Amino acid sequence: MRVFVDTSAFLPLLNRSDEDHEAASLIWAWLRSERATLSCTNYVLLESFALLQNRLGMEAIKGFQEKIVPLLQVEWIDLSLHQSGVAALLLAKQGRLSLVDYTSFVVMQRLDIDTVFAFDQYFAEQGFTVARAS
Repeated sequence: MRVFVDTSAFLPLLNRSDEDHEAASLIWAWLRSERATLSCTNYVLLESFALLQNRLGMEAIKGFQEKIVPLLQVEWIDLSLHQSGVAALLLAKQGRLSLVDYTSFVVMQRLDIDTVFAFDQYFAEQGFTVARAS
């Protein structure tokens, strides 16, 4: 099983005071027990680093880099993927979603990944299956 991991899952996973921390921890444990291939993009990592640094500080960044990042299969956004994400963003003509979101959707479609570990409803709206705690 291959699962895409979004920034919206990383923050509650690492932030014990987040309302979704318990659910994130259960989903993470389940994905690890299933030996799921955990994928994300370098754009998701960049967004996650910025968010974690801003909200939780450098210790969170260190923990993320040492304990989480090595478990991820990182898909690098090249020029073609970047342009596809920009095109999707401009086609949508609304500002709710970011370029990171659209590149994530493009990567998931190209790699035939249908399940995502995320707490943003946007993935479900795009037709992806969102992993839930049992």
